[in-house]
Amino acid sequence: MPVPILRRTVDLSGFPDLVVIYLGMRVNRWTGLKTLFGFGPQIAASVDAQPEGLLLHESLLWSLMPPHVGMRQYWRDFDALERWARSDPHRQWWQQFLRDTGGT
Repeated sequence: MPVPILRRTVDLSGFPDLVVIYLGMRVNRWTGLKTLFGFGPQIAASVDAQPEGLLLHESLLWSLMPPHVGMRQYWRDFDALERWARSDPHRQWWQQFLRDTGGT
């Protein structure tokens, strides 16, 4: 018996400037596991704070070996995304990461 195909469309006219961003982190060295697990709770807390303009956040798993996780986020517009990216705690995370990738 064939499986029925479900097709869905969505009306995005209410979000003419919608931004979808994919971000990820892959473990390159064993020390990267600590970095990866350290960022998880921080990312969850930042999403729970419901930043202005964040419409949806989804966690993704691309591979187990090597560990490679990520997220997909939907933002109302680029300005909202950029405001959040340049504010704390995100700005601090990037400064720390650029100094030391921590094995990722």
